[in-house]
Amino acid sequence: MAHTIVILGASGDLTSRKLIPALFSLFRKNRLPPQTRIVGFSRSELTDEAWRAALAASTRAHGDHGWDEAAFAAFASSVHYQRGDIQDADAFASLGRRLDALEGADPATRVYYLATLPALYPTAVRQLGSAGLANRDRGDRRTVVEKPFGSDLASARALNAELHQVFPERDIYRIDHYLGKETVQNLLVLRFANSIFEPIWNRNYVDHVQITVAEEVDVGRRGAFYDGSGVLRDMFQNHLLQLLMVTAMEAPVRFDADLVRDEKVKVLRSIRGMRGADFATDTIRAQYDGFARTSGVADGSRTATFAAVKLRIDNWRWKDVPFYLRSGKAMSCRTTQIVIQFREPPHMMFRVPASGHWESNRLVIQVQPAEGLQLHFQSKTPDANMNLRNATLDFRFRSGAESEMPDAYQRLLVDLLAGDASLFARSDEVERAWEIIDPILAAWQSPAAPPLESYPVGAWGPASSEQWMADQGRHWFDVCPVLH
Repeated sequence: MAHTIVILGASGDLTSRKLIPALFSLFRKNRLPPQTRIVGFSRSELTDEAWRAALAASTRAHGDHGWDEAAFAAFASSVHYQRGDIQDADAFASLGRRLDALEGADPATRVYYLATLPALYPTAVRQLGSAGLANRDRGDRRTVVEKPFGSDLASARALNAELHQVFPERDIYRIDHYLGKETVQNLLVLRFANSIFEPIWNRNYVDHVQITVAEEVDVGRRGAFYDGSGVLRDMFQNHLLQLLMVTAMEAPVRFDADLVRDEKVKVLRSIRGMRGADFATDTIRAQYDGFARTSGVADGSRTATFAAVKLRIDNWRWKDVPFYLRSGKAMSCRTTQIVIQFREPPHMMFRVPASGHWESNRLVIQVQPAEGLQLHFQSKTPDANMNLRNATLDFRFRSGAESEMPDAYQRLLVDLLAGDASLFARSDEVERAWEIIDPILAAWQSPAAPPLESYPVGAWGPASSEQWMADQGRHWFDVCPVLH
């Protein structure tokens, strides 16, 4: 069946920097379904030819392969533009007529990609419904929603209600690009296709889990936006909790979208809610030096640009195993990693190093920038009696690959066109995530909130974060990054 991708908000950065380069890469790999059309919709005064020329320039700048003029010309022949305002019902009627003309009499699957400002999501969906563009009489109709999925539980529920007025849940694809990264998908394979890992992936062998998303850049020109959101909304509710779910979930019966997402939601439902003193003892918040002087940031802003949160999963597998989540802006480097810290041997028969610092086994799963894993273990120091040393085994997911690692959007777009929602968030998943984050946000506005620390640009967060871990007999794994 033919496919039509309609991008609402076609003149924005998401379209030019991510969507079109990803679709062009898929076209060059022959991974787009036959007869795939792309139709842009926005207020800009553009013709088909003008939009194609603009996309050629942006794809040349942001694409992941060497530029091929002839290939892009072939790709662009299926790219079209329709001017219209999301607030204008007549514009959606005109869009419908244009789509009907392009598709002809044959049925086609349509994908409506909301690449607009989040505030316009409800309006766009209502307009699609009112214009009859969500009717499934001539093929499937799907919609894609970019994060943020609301700014708290109430707004997330309201957004879901708006979406469900027009599209059934099975046709709503909430996209989080972290789930499109090869390492996140490989984590499922690592756990459930290898018998050497799954038996030790539990409370009997794991001491704790660390999930870090560190960004080297500061907020830049996004000061006003970031001041209104902060690190919990920007990173924890979506990216970090997604990584936690994939790390902690049970094996589904088979790799099926609903079964995978069922297991992920079970993890969120097992997370112990914080109450009382937990907010002060189990969370840290901080702001990098100079944030309050950023353009667009309110004077005296108390917005956190760094947070560390300790979560507990009350189920059979993870009982009493803490999960430490950490993220921040203006940190030492850009890295996203999951650290599985194993327990020490029950009895040590060998001499502990003179330093007195013993490193138990550790599995580091690096999501970005390089994608792969590193296993830390003990070995004998050569020609040194029975002295021990730390050793590592490295694996890069690009090793042996016939082509470059794909951009996350490429994988997610392939799944979207195939109707596979395994790597997309479901409504109950989104709402449960907000149920975990909302109480922390509220506590941070109360008199019992933990102090807002400060940290220098280029650090791993505030010094109190290191002390917090030390007080629990643990330490952060701070390496920038383990794989290059």
